Amino acid sequence: MPFILGLIGLATAAYFMVIRARRGAEMASELMDVASDVRAAARRFGFRRKQNIHPVDSIDDPKLALGGLSAAFMALDDLPTQDGRTALDAQLRKHLELDGQQAQEIAVLGQWFVETCGGADAAVKRLSKRLYALDKGQSFGVLMAVIQGTMHSTGHPLSTRQSEALVDIKRAFHLS
Repeated sequence: MPFILGLIGLATAAYFMVIRARRGAEMASELMDVASDVRAAARRFGFRRKQNIHPVDSIDDPKLALGGLSAAFMALDDLPTQDGRTALDAQLRKHLELDGQQAQEIAVLGQWFVETCGGADAAVKRLSKRLYALDKGQSFGVLMAVIQGTMHSTGHPLSTRQSEALVDIKRAFHLS
């Protein structure tokens, strides 16, 4: 009898190990898909990462910087909802004159920029400085229209972190 119980326990342990290994393989596969999505989006926008330079400093397209900054701003609101992402997508399409796929790719790259900066706060500061460097503040009005339109569509008030980020953005654009 103890021998049978030992075999059942061994079989149960093996079963749980197999299930856990499968989950790990699925997670690795999902991470590879995300990485390929970022690479594909970057290729379509002509974004090339330069050696020994932070990825944000490699941005040459103001639309990409503006989209990344908008995505970083939305990421400041703890966990952006699907409604928030949809509203941001619609505002990017409207104000940057993009099609649906381009807007989604900019949002994917924006999230990647947030991750490479080490968080949304750092991404807002770095992306706003880069956007100002690219067009000397010409896109500030478009940026504010995207942010206001997104916030209005979601119906959420600005969080404390988002209010502080607006001050950082204005400072980067030399407005205060």
